[in-house]
Amino acid sequence: MTSIACRGALDRWGRDAVGEEDKLLLDRLLSFASRDWSALAVGSPLVLAGAWLSTRAGQFQLIGLALAALGAGLTIGSFLQMSRLAASRRRFPPPGKMVDIGGYRIHVLAEGEAGNLHPVVWFGGGHSAGATMANLHRRLRHRTRSILIDRPGTGWSDTGPFPRSTPREAQEIVAALAAAGESGPFVFAGHSFGGLLAANIARRRPDLIARLVLLDATPLETLVFGPKLGALRQMRGDVLLTGLLRCIGVQIDVGRLRAAADPRHKEAMALYQGELGEDLTRLRQVEISAGASFATWSAFEDLHAPSIAERGWELSVYDGDLGDLPVWVVAPATAEEVKGEAEVAAATDEQSRMLRFFATSRERYMATSSAARRIATPAGSTHQFVYETPDFVAKVIEEAIQPQPEERKA
Repeated sequence: MTSIACRGALDRWGRDAVGEEDKLLLDRLLSFASRDWSALAVGSPLVLAGAWLSTRAGQFQLIGLALAALGAGLTIGSFLQMSRLAASRRRFPPPGKMVDIGGYRIHVLAEGEAGNLHPVVWFGGGHSAGATMANLHRRLRHRTRSILIDRPGTGWSDTGPFPRSTPREAQEIVAALAAAGESGPFVFAGHSFGGLLAANIARRRPDLIARLVLLDATPLETLVFGPKLGALRQMRGDVLLTGLLRCIGVQIDVGRLRAAADPRHKEAMALYQGELGEDLTRLRQVEISAGASFATWSAFEDLHAPSIAERGWELSVYDGDLGDLPVWVVAPATAEEVKGEAEVAAATDEQSRMLRFFATSRERYMATSSAARRIATPAGSTHQFVYETPDFVAKVIEEAIQPQPEERKA
């Protein structure tokens, strides 16, 4: 009950509902809660206070016993969580480099040799670890240098400071590549929210990028002007509750349980798991800290419509922002990806408007550069085409990593 109440309070305490001082306090609270020992730090004083009160007479004794029991539960849960994390890290050490970018570390896995080709850097959807693009990494690492990066709070990376924001992570990715000794210019390939991150890096550091490949990247217009999506709010709530449970040693991924119970997601989950295989299994064993969940909540909160309205100038990649940088927009050609053809034909006026909006808002990225190119995914593919048609995506990237004639001369 306590976790549910805390979740409700934090979910209502979004960044749009508080002042600057309260935002700073919220970030400090998230930073503290992300420590593996946070529940121990709260539980131990409660045990001591409860033990002292239990020696008193009357109702103080009952209060003391209750506090001691609560503190003992938090302490035991914290020890369970820390021991589980330690065992997981021993069993699954990071496969790549842990690079320090100023007091916290980011995991960078780089494999293969670029030769005269451009290296490729992958960014998965949501607020995800590099391993969520491992199916494509495996296909390209024999052709060029292929790089997976765990954003802070994902995979093997440290949680890092709060808030977790796209502009901050854009700077962190650049710093991690430099610290790992990786040199470009790179092909950046980002899926969904990962495409938004890649575009933000491109706007800030176009000198690092040979080509930007946006795999159905999320445009800010979808989040600000689109219909209210209960799924996004549910995602924020799920990761927040998961983090609170992990603080006390309860390893339940609320979002994954919800998805598994929904027959609409069954096929997509099977495809996702089948494509990633052991990489996903290993990632789920490693990514079990409370910090991972709180980092995701913070990142999603940053992409909440009121937050975007406040900091849109930092987040947006707008018309002409990328100059003549080669930008490839790879996405399904029509709105049928959202619903089947029969449902599209039977849609109401409002539903048709929503489908048109989702199908056209992603085209905004075509205006970011004078050298934009539109590539349609295979017929019948959906937003998850990176798992549905990975061989198609690999072929697109194989073309993207080829240097242009003027680049060969250089």
